[in-house]
Amino acid sequence: MNTVEKARQLAEPICEKLGLYLWDVRFEKEGALWYLRIFIDRDGGIDMNICEEFSREYNEVLDAEDFITQNYIFEAGSPGLGRKLTRPEHFEVCEGDEVRIKLYKARDGVKEFMGLLAGCTAEGFTLAFEVDDEGKPTETADFLYKECSSVNLNDDQDLF
Repeated sequence: MNTVEKARQLAEPICEKLGLYLWDVRFEKEGALWYLRIFIDRDGGIDMNICEEFSREYNEVLDAEDFITQNYIFEAGSPGLGRKLTRPEHFEVCEGDEVRIKLYKARDGVKEFMGLLAGCTAEGFTLAFEVDDEGKPTETADFLYKECSSVNLNDDQDLF
């Protein structure tokens, strides 16, 4: 089990206890420093008090397990309005929301797209670029997760 998987496994019961949703776990190096970042959320959003409560309980577990060998900085926070969609369950939860995607390789000369997340499967998702008066997609395109360098919720105002 790698560091991210172990950190996720330890965070899930705390999130469940506190009524939170574990959005993402990242263990990443920036410059000379390593960061363990836990992104949490709940219906209605979170505030600093919730982050502090989660951090206090999670720090106890981190200290007890002591599974990370290098020095690191632990951070807990919200995934934010423009949150990254990195796991299939993120796409399920965000179906119907506006997203921005960037592709590794251009499609018809275009590497960035924005549209309504109209559906998802185990391999990819569908974006709607136009909708009719009833909000049903009229122009769509399918994308594979593996061809996207990033997918984020659109944090701008109305797309349609």
